[in-house]
Amino acid sequence: MVKDHPNLVLVAEHNNALDTKRELESSKVDLIFLDIEMPILSGFDLLDNLEEKPEIIFVTGKTQYAFQAFNYQAIDYLQKPVTKDRFDVAVKKALDFHLVKNEKLNTLDENYIFIKSNLKKHRLYLDKVKYVEAFGDYVKIVTDGETYTVLSTMKGFADSLPSDQFLRVHKSFIVNLFRIKNYSSKIVYLEDKEIPLSRNRKKDLEDSLEGIAS
Repeated sequence: MVKDHPNLVLVAEHNNALDTKRELESSKVDLIFLDIEMPILSGFDLLDNLEEKPEIIFVTGKTQYAFQAFNYQAIDYLQKPVTKDRFDVAVKKALDFHLVKNEKLNTLDENYIFIKSNLKKHRLYLDKVKYVEAFGDYVKIVTDGETYTVLSTMKGFADSLPSDQFLRVHKSFIVNLFRIKNYSSKIVYLEDKEIPLSRNRKKDLEDSLEGIAS
């Protein structure tokens, strides 16, 4: 089905998670069709061990994993045996998501502020910011590629950020709402970081995420 689809190019096939992990670390892959029950490591174990995750369509013969799969922000969940019609629906979801994601990247240059760190002015692209952490009299800004230290209070720096993209979820942390993977009553999970969530900030987080979804 992948080979016959006009918008897909098959990069590789593997029957275990270890070979798949090596492939994903060495190749540019946008989308994987991932089984859950595999030798040695499960599909979930594979994703937990990846620093950068492609988009995911789970393919499995069992339905009991559906809720857990949702926590990995999968594009879709296909149950075996997979029909062509159902496969095409899942691929369309992936293509639509990929298009929206690329449109966001294309507007990256328009979304930035200037900061002063190490006596230099830096252009800080806000879409690349993962979170901001209180650091004494400074704030530490963690992005995809760099970490900056800026002389500022948390409140002062929060006021310089767009409120529809960033939220202070704890006295010591501001997070990029678009980088949130999931959250619990006490923790906000980013791709590679767990951020504490204050009890009195949970409602603000839920309202902000609902606003993004709508």
